[in-house]
Amino acid sequence: MLTAGGMGLVIFVFATVLMLAEGLQQTLITSGSPENAVFIRRSSETEMQSIIPRSDSAIIETLPEVSVSGTGLRLAAHEVLVLVNLPRKDTGAASHVGVRGAVNGVSLELRNQVRISAGREFMAGSSEVIIGSNIARKFNVGGLGRTLSFGGRTWTIVGVMDGGGTAFDSEIWTDVDTLMSAFKRPVYSSVTIRMRDPGAFADLKERILKDPRLVEEAWRENEYYKAQSELMARFIRILGISLTLIFSLGAMIGSMITMYAAVAARTPEIGTLRALGFKRRTILLTFLAESVFLSLLGAALGLFGASFMNKLTISTLNWQTFSELTFRFLLNRRIAVYSIIFAVVMGIAGGMLPSVRASRLNIVSALRAR
Repeated sequence: MLTAGGMGLVIFVFATVLMLAEGLQQTLITSGSPENAVFIRRSSETEMQSIIPRSDSAIIETLPEVSVSGTGLRLAAHEVLVLVNLPRKDTGAASHVGVRGAVNGVSLELRNQVRISAGREFMAGSSEVIIGSNIARKFNVGGLGRTLSFGGRTWTIVGVMDGGGTAFDSEIWTDVDTLMSAFKRPVYSSVTIRMRDPGAFADLKERILKDPRLVEEAWRENEYYKAQSELMARFIRILGISLTLIFSLGAMIGSMITMYAAVAARTPEIGTLRALGFKRRTILLTFLAESVFLSLLGAALGLFGASFMNKLTISTLNWQTFSELTFRFLLNRRIAVYSIIFAVVMGIAGGMLPSVRASRLNIVSALRAR
């Protein structure tokens, strides 16, 4: 049980690291839709670095690829993303929060996963804001009717939005023109459109690159958010798996000691089996199977413990936008399979030498050990 428990702890760390990276990526990837296209300035990696002149925005918003709603509204939104400091509830320390200047009625229409869970949407041209559910839960901002101060203005909270576990849960939305006026910003950060034909995105991207009037490039929205998550997710995986490999050495040594003890305690039985005609290969596979069984038991214990992390949320700094991002640990079938494979590898590595020793015992010497 100590050996299985040690392996279980290693698998717990291994699975938790993968869950952390998976949760981060899913939070950002699900923020985008394959039906939407995001336009940012070429060579810019994020909206925070991008600048789009009003003239370019007007061209993009009138493209024939832009979808039209049932009410005749063109589904294209020019938006701005800025950072402000807000105090956290737990520590009182200020953290960066992304404030998105959005278009009333259009920005919400473009994000089907976002809905107003309390209150209403901000009015165009007003100093009203709606806050994400994570902002309402983790920051000292009050509730509906309360005010925030940033950009030299006072903003009234009129709604809370539920982003469905996406990055929008960690944002504040307000009217784009009002936000640009407050921060004296003359240009947009991005333009997002709903495409008439999502399958024709490649043609749209090529046409934008060839248009001499434009200095922007097009991203499919889900791919844009996926690219934002790759750097941090890769760092988490490399650091976490490196630590897990170090921990796994201790678990494999523990497994090796346990199996050597098992071989020593069963030497007469091994001799009897060999005398009855069992082959060396059979003895080796028997002890190796026992070692793998212990590792699988450890994998079950580790995954059982990791499953309780599935609903736990964590906040960190988004390295791409430098804003607060809240996401949860996510356990899926792929992580479970990787954890089981890792456990089996540890079991084989820890049990191989004792199993080889058991298979090579001399029959006469083993029988005399009674």
